[in-house]
Amino acid sequence: MKTDEGRSAFGTWRNATRNRLHRDERLRAALAPLRGLVPSAGYIPDFLTPTASEGLPAALDTIRSTPRHEVVRQLARLNTAQGRSGRPGSAPRPDDAAPARVAKALETYFEAALRPHWPRMRALVGADVEVRTRALLDGGVQELFDSLAPLARWRDPVLEVDYPVNRDVSLNGRGLLLVPSFFCWRRATAPADPELPPVLVYPVAKQPWDLAQTWGTGAARLLGRTRAAILSDIALRDGRTSSDVAHAVGVTQSSTSYQIAVLRDSGLISSRRTGKYLVHTATPLGLRLLDAG
Repeated sequence: MKTDEGRSAFGTWRNATRNRLHRDERLRAALAPLRGLVPSAGYIPDFLTPTASEGLPAALDTIRSTPRHEVVRQLARLNTAQGRSGRPGSAPRPDDAAPARVAKALETYFEAALRPHWPRMRALVGADVEVRTRALLDGGVQELFDSLAPLARWRDPVLEVDYPVNRDVSLNGRGLLLVPSFFCWRRATAPADPELPPVLVYPVAKQPWDLAQTWGTGAARLLGRTRAAILSDIALRDGRTSSDVAHAVGVTQSSTSYQIAVLRDSGLISSRRTGKYLVHTATPLGLRLLDAG
């Protein structure tokens, strides 16, 4: 069924990204390895969606380590799937989709198209994780799966999922990883290879993109401009040191350290020791505050 849901949720971002690509020839060339790899519907090669939980660098390392024979096999499957859908020959050749080239293109795409909006995306995903965690703690697996309705229905011992094709996945004691996704919409999805660890990717609740263009302004009114700028800088790039933030925001090191301590005491950021550095990350509460507009 055709709806305007995708346009409402992603239309503004999609148009802005498309316009930038039209203007920037070098960026288009850098993203060339991705062309044809992700169709608008149907099969997507599994090597593009690793389940690394340590963030983007780890996921890109996993992609780079994909064996060539696996890339060849998945691209052949993509070609077959596209042929069945009436779009034959759309998958790239294995040399054009070499894992190292694809990983580099994905990193470039992230910086160009996603990085500016990353705090908002993380805020919505973090809010969803809190909802599911609360459901699990309050009512166990039954309430957790009930919270996924209408995308899924728990009929012990089977989780029935609204999925584009008919398929059965047996866990065989492996467990199921639930992954909330900003760009997933309408239906849940999962890896096509049944031998991969079981993962269910499902959409998070989103407001229309046009309503979120004042990101951070509410935080500035509540926290003050300097403190809101520090929180925003930490939210945009995880693992920021105090000197990184001071340089980016343009305030003294001592003032930055004080403001970071205030934000940490308020539960808006967290800090951890990495080697000789203390690095800072925005918490889900801090991200939601920035996203409130």
